[in-house]
Amino acid sequence: MNDLQELYQEIVMEHNWKPRNFRKIDNPTCSSHGFNPFCGDTITLYLTLENDVVADVSFEAAGCAISKAAASLMTEAVKGKTTNEAQAIFDKYHNLVTHGPDGDGDDEDLGDLVVLAGVRAFPTRIKCATLSWHALRGALAGQETVSTE
Repeated sequence: MNDLQELYQEIVMEHNWKPRNFRKIDNPTCSSHGFNPFCGDTITLYLTLENDVVADVSFEAAGCAISKAAASLMTEAVKGKTTNEAQAIFDKYHNLVTHGPDGDGDDEDLGDLVVLAGVRAFPTRIKCATLSWHALRGALAGQETVSTE
């Protein structure tokens, strides 16, 4: 089990040090600024939608390793997905980090997002791991600003 935890930790640190899609999209279809008042993490998420598909997604952020890694992993997970598919991924991911694996193996389709499942043992870190997802939901709903509160 320690080897698996080390691997998960390495993936989180890799996405923190070299976040994927860390940039601003010029002329996005929608965007949202997210804030975690508990620890001060911030994110601005940019989306380009084409025919209800996330054609491009990016972010700019300042915050902890978990927050940045979660945003990086989220952008990889939703790019190319429909907005309904992105919402379904959010629902599964949120359940994973708040309640744990559902036990039916259905979490396997979350890919590398499962590396953040361990945050459920640290309730204050759940908000760090879900900030980018709340920004995604906010952007899709037309909310300019969202909070984890």
